[in-house]
Amino acid sequence: MQTAVPARKAHRPRADALRNRERIVTAAREMFVEYGPDVPLDEIARRAGVGNATLYRNFPDRDALVREVVCSVMGRTAEAAAGALAETGDAFAALEHFVHTAADERISALCPMISSTFDQHHPDLEAAGQRVEQLIGEVMDRARTAGQLRPDVGTGDLLVAVAQLSRPPAGAACFSADRFVHRHLQLFLDGLRAPARTVLPGTAVTMEDLRQS
Repeated sequence: MQTAVPARKAHRPRADALRNRERIVTAAREMFVEYGPDVPLDEIARRAGVGNATLYRNFPDRDALVREVVCSVMGRTAEAAAGALAETGDAFAALEHFVHTAADERISALCPMISSTFDQHHPDLEAAGQRVEQLIGEVMDRARTAGQLRPDVGTGDLLVAVAQLSRPPAGAACFSADRFVHRHLQLFLDGLRAPARTVLPGTAVTMEDLRQS
Protein backbone atom coordinates (compact mmCIF):
# COMPACT_ATOMS: atom_id res chain seq x y z
CA MET A 1 0.00 0.00 0.00
CA GLN A 2 1.45 3.30 -1.06
CA THR A 3 1.57 6.18 1.33
CA ALA A 4 -0.26 9.23 0.04
CA VAL A 5 2.07 12.10 -0.76
CA PRO A 6 0.76 15.35 0.69
CA ALA A 7 0.02 18.00 -1.91
CA ARG A 8 2.61 20.73 -2.08
CA LYS A 9 1.38 24.17 -1.21
CA ALA A 10 1.69 26.78 -3.95
CA HIS A 11 4.56 29.11 -3.23
CA ARG A 12 3.48 32.66 -2.60
CA PRO A 13 5.93 35.55 -2.77
CA ARG A 14 6.58 37.15 0.60
CA ALA A 15 4.99 40.51 1.27
CA ASP A 16 8.37 42.25 1.41
CA ALA A 17 9.36 40.69 -1.92
CA LEU A 18 6.15 41.99 -3.51
CA ARG A 19 6.79 45.44 -2.06
CA ASN A 20 10.31 45.45 -3.47
CA ARG A 21 9.00 44.50 -6.91
CA GLU A 22 6.40 47.28 -6.78
CA ARG A 23 9.05 49.80 -5.72
CA ILE A 24 11.26 48.78 -8.63
CA VAL A 25 8.44 49.13 -11.16
CA THR A 26 7.41 52.51 -9.74
CA ALA A 27 10.98 53.81 -9.78
CA ALA A 28 11.52 52.51 -13.32
CA ARG A 29 8.33 54.17 -14.54
CA GLU A 30 9.36 57.51 -13.02
CA MET A 31 12.87 57.36 -14.45
CA PHE A 32 11.74 56.22 -17.89
CA VAL A 33 9.51 59.31 -17.99
CA GLU A 34 12.31 61.58 -16.81
CA TYR A 35 15.26 60.17 -18.74
CA GLY A 36 13.96 57.70 -21.33
CA PRO A 37 14.09 53.89 -21.46
CA ASP A 38 17.91 53.66 -21.47
CA VAL A 39 18.40 54.90 -17.91
CA PRO A 40 20.96 52.68 -16.08
CA LEU A 41 19.34 49.87 -14.11
CA ASP A 42 21.66 50.60 -11.20
CA GLU A 43 20.10 54.06 -10.93
CA ILE A 44 16.64 52.52 -10.91
CA ALA A 45 17.64 50.17 -8.09
CA ARG A 46 19.06 53.11 -6.14
CA ARG A 47 15.84 55.14 -6.48
CA ALA A 48 13.76 52.09 -5.53
CA GLY A 49 15.86 51.65 -2.40
CA VAL A 50 16.88 48.08 -3.23
CA GLY A 51 20.14 46.41 -4.12
CA ASN A 52 21.14 45.50 -7.65
CA ALA A 53 20.76 41.81 -6.80
CA THR A 54 17.11 42.37 -5.84
CA LEU A 55 16.40 44.16 -9.11
CA TYR A 56 17.99 41.42 -11.22
CA ARG A 57 16.26 38.70 -9.19
CA ASN A 58 12.93 40.22 -10.22
CA PHE A 59 13.92 41.35 -13.71
CA PRO A 60 16.81 39.44 -15.30
CA ASP A 61 17.26 42.00 -18.08
CA ARG A 62 16.13 45.43 -19.25
CA ASP A 63 13.47 44.00 -21.57
CA ALA A 64 11.76 42.21 -18.68
CA LEU A 65 11.65 45.42 -16.65
CA VAL A 66 10.43 47.55 -19.57
CA ARG A 67 7.70 45.00 -20.30
CA GLU A 68 6.55 45.07 -16.69
CA VAL A 69 6.44 48.88 -16.67
CA VAL A 70 4.44 48.95 -19.91
CA CYS A 71 1.99 46.36 -18.54
CA SER A 72 1.72 48.31 -15.29
CA VAL A 73 0.91 51.59 -17.04
CA MET A 74 -1.60 49.89 -19.35
CA GLY A 75 -3.17 48.13 -16.38
CA ARG A 76 -3.61 51.40 -14.49
CA THR A 77 -5.00 53.03 -17.62
CA ALA A 78 -7.47 50.17 -18.00
CA GLU A 79 -8.55 50.66 -14.38
CA ALA A 80 -9.18 54.34 -15.13
CA ALA A 81 -11.31 53.39 -18.13
CA ALA A 82 -13.23 50.84 -16.06
CA GLY A 83 -13.81 53.53 -13.45
CA ALA A 84 -15.16 55.86 -16.14
CA LEU A 85 -17.57 53.14 -17.28
CA ALA A 86 -18.77 52.68 -13.72
CA GLU A 87 -19.67 56.35 -13.42
CA THR A 88 -23.34 57.18 -13.79
CA GLY A 89 -24.64 60.38 -15.30
CA ASP A 90 -22.94 62.42 -18.00
CA ALA A 91 -21.15 60.08 -20.43
CA PHE A 92 -18.88 62.80 -21.81
CA ALA A 93 -17.87 63.86 -18.29
CA ALA A 94 -16.79 60.25 -17.69
CA LEU A 95 -14.74 60.35 -20.90
CA GLU A 96 -13.11 63.62 -19.79
CA HIS A 97 -12.26 62.13 -16.41
CA PHE A 98 -10.65 59.14 -18.07
CA VAL A 99 -8.55 61.27 -20.44
CA HIS A 100 -7.16 63.43 -17.64
CA THR A 101 -6.40 60.35 -15.54
CA ALA A 102 -4.66 58.64 -18.46
CA ALA A 103 -2.50 61.73 -18.94
CA ASP A 104 -1.47 61.56 -15.27
CA GLU A 105 -0.39 57.96 -15.86
CA ARG A 106 2.05 59.34 -18.46
CA ILE A 107 1.03 56.83 -21.11
CA SER A 108 3.15 58.97 -23.42
CA ALA A 109 6.20 57.39 -21.81
CA LEU A 110 5.24 54.10 -23.44
CA CYS A 111 5.98 55.41 -26.92
CA PRO A 112 9.78 55.10 -26.90
CA MET A 113 9.60 51.89 -24.89
CA ILE A 114 7.26 49.94 -27.15
CA SER A 115 9.45 50.86 -30.12
CA SER A 116 12.50 49.22 -28.53
CA THR A 117 13.80 45.75 -29.26
CA PHE A 118 11.81 43.70 -26.76
CA ASP A 119 9.07 41.31 -27.84
CA GLN A 120 6.00 43.45 -28.53
CA HIS A 121 3.93 40.28 -29.01
CA HIS A 122 4.56 38.94 -25.53
CA PRO A 123 1.27 37.45 -24.21
CA ASP A 124 1.22 39.79 -21.19
CA LEU A 125 1.57 42.85 -23.41
CA GLU A 126 -1.05 41.71 -25.88
CA ALA A 127 -3.54 40.90 -23.11
CA ALA A 128 -3.00 44.28 -21.44
CA GLY A 129 -3.30 46.10 -24.76
CA GLN A 130 -6.51 44.34 -25.72
CA ARG A 131 -8.12 45.15 -22.37
CA VAL A 132 -7.18 48.84 -22.63
CA GLU A 133 -8.44 49.06 -26.21
CA GLN A 134 -11.76 47.39 -25.34
CA LEU A 135 -12.45 49.56 -22.29
CA ILE A 136 -11.53 52.85 -23.97
CA GLY A 137 -13.74 51.88 -26.91
CA GLU A 138 -16.63 51.28 -24.54
CA VAL A 139 -16.12 54.66 -22.84
CA MET A 140 -16.14 56.39 -26.23
CA ASP A 141 -19.11 54.37 -27.52
CA ARG A 142 -21.19 55.38 -24.53
CA ALA A 143 -20.49 59.08 -25.10
CA ARG A 144 -21.14 58.64 -28.83
CA THR A 145 -24.45 56.86 -28.20
CA ALA A 146 -25.47 59.71 -25.92
CA GLY A 147 -24.93 62.09 -28.83
CA GLN A 148 -22.11 63.88 -26.99
CA LEU A 149 -19.06 62.62 -28.90
CA ARG A 150 -18.54 63.49 -32.55
CA PRO A 151 -18.82 60.35 -34.71
CA ASP A 152 -15.67 60.87 -36.78
CA VAL A 153 -13.06 60.09 -34.09
CA GLY A 154 -11.65 56.72 -33.12
CA THR A 155 -9.78 55.21 -30.21
CA GLY A 156 -6.51 55.86 -31.99
CA ASP A 157 -7.31 59.57 -32.32
CA LEU A 158 -7.86 59.80 -28.58
CA LEU A 159 -4.68 57.99 -27.56
CA VAL A 160 -2.48 59.86 -30.05
CA ALA A 161 -3.71 63.19 -28.69
CA VAL A 162 -3.26 62.18 -25.05
CA ALA A 163 0.26 60.91 -25.79
CA GLN A 164 1.29 64.01 -27.72
CA LEU A 165 -0.16 66.51 -25.27
CA SER A 166 1.35 64.83 -22.21
CA ARG A 167 4.74 63.94 -23.64
CA PRO A 168 7.43 66.57 -23.10
CA PRO A 169 10.87 65.41 -24.27
CA ALA A 170 12.48 63.08 -21.74
CA GLY A 171 15.37 64.70 -19.90
CA ALA A 172 14.58 68.19 -21.21
CA ALA A 173 13.08 69.83 -18.12
CA CYS A 174 10.18 67.48 -18.79
CA PHE A 175 8.16 68.46 -15.75
CA SER A 176 8.25 72.20 -16.49
CA ALA A 177 5.35 71.77 -18.93
CA ASP A 178 3.20 69.66 -16.61
CA ARG A 179 1.07 72.60 -15.56
CA PHE A 180 -0.10 73.05 -19.15
CA VAL A 181 -1.06 69.43 -19.84
CA HIS A 182 -4.59 69.40 -18.45
CA ARG A 183 -5.36 72.84 -19.89
CA HIS A 184 -4.45 71.67 -23.39
CA LEU A 185 -6.20 68.34 -22.93
CA GLN A 186 -9.39 70.19 -22.09
CA LEU A 187 -9.08 72.23 -25.29
CA PHE A 188 -8.76 68.95 -27.18
CA LEU A 189 -11.74 67.44 -25.36
CA ASP A 190 -13.89 70.44 -26.23
CA GLY A 191 -13.11 69.69 -29.87
CA LEU A 192 -14.47 66.15 -29.45
CA ARG A 193 -17.92 67.30 -28.45
CA ALA A 194 -20.88 66.80 -30.75
CA PRO A 195 -22.14 68.47 -32.81
CA ALA A 196 -18.86 68.99 -34.64
CA ARG A 197 -18.20 72.45 -36.01
CA THR A 198 -15.79 71.33 -38.71
CA VAL A 199 -15.12 68.29 -40.87
CA LEU A 200 -11.95 66.43 -39.98
CA PRO A 201 -9.57 65.52 -42.81
CA GLY A 202 -9.04 61.80 -43.35
CA THR A 203 -10.85 59.07 -41.45
CA ALA A 204 -11.13 58.10 -37.79
CA VAL A 205 -7.87 56.58 -36.51
CA THR A 206 -8.21 53.07 -35.08
CA MET A 207 -5.80 51.08 -32.94
CA GLU A 208 -5.06 48.91 -35.97
CA ASP A 209 -3.97 52.06 -37.83
CA LEU A 210 -1.53 52.82 -35.01
CA ARG A 211 -0.15 49.28 -35.03
CA GLN A 212 0.51 49.47 -38.77
CA SER A 213 2.13 52.90 -38.66
